[in-house]
Amino acid sequence: MLAQQPQAGGRGAQAPQQPMSFFITSVGKGDGANLGGIAGADAWCQSLAMAAGAGNKTWHAYMSTQGPGAVNARDRIGAGPWYGVAQNVADLHGDTLDQARVGNGISKATAFTEKGMPVNGVGDMPNTHDMLTGSQPDGRAYTDGMDHTCNNWTSNNMGVAQLGHHDRTGGGNVSWNSAHPSRGCSQPNLVSTGGAGLFYCFATN
Repeated sequence: MLAQQPQAGGRGAQAPQQPMSFFITSVGKGDGANLGGIAGADAWCQSLAMAAGAGNKTWHAYMSTQGPGAVNARDRIGAGPWYGVAQNVADLHGDTLDQARVGNGISKATAFTEKGMPVNGVGDMPNTHDMLTGSQPDGRAYTDGMDHTCNNWTSNNMGVAQLGHHDRTGGGNVSWNSAHPSRGCSQPNLVSTGGAGLFYCFATN
């Protein structure tokens, strides 16, 4: 599977196709934010990538976990580059002023599914631009004691998940990884917020 995105570093410029290194899940697992934990989310990324012919890479979900042994999303996705998205982790998150000014390459025009298809955003029916991340804008886990990960991706009922907008569109904060919380953890909750239980997958190698 070849990525349709422009090469990292040449945002918007035409470049030879590169092997897929980033995608949005074409479908969620269907049980709200209960993904079987972060390991289940990784397995979902891997299975979708395998079906798309990219199973030779190791794929991780861009998600944080909370509590003892908390994991930061930014620390589990490898070093990059992710073609059309970012050269490295710092570039992805805008760690420096210059990097923040330029921004990463995630947008509706570049963030495709593993099948190379665009994902619905604001103005489409249905709108599915909410991405499960459980993360702060810098890609790190929340430490405020509140639930931001639907009980570390095991709840389809109580709790809240922090969401990003892949299309960078919507009222207020339009961050790709930390726009707003969900209305709950069930599949209907995620749909009513503007999503479908989709999430980002990054190649770690």
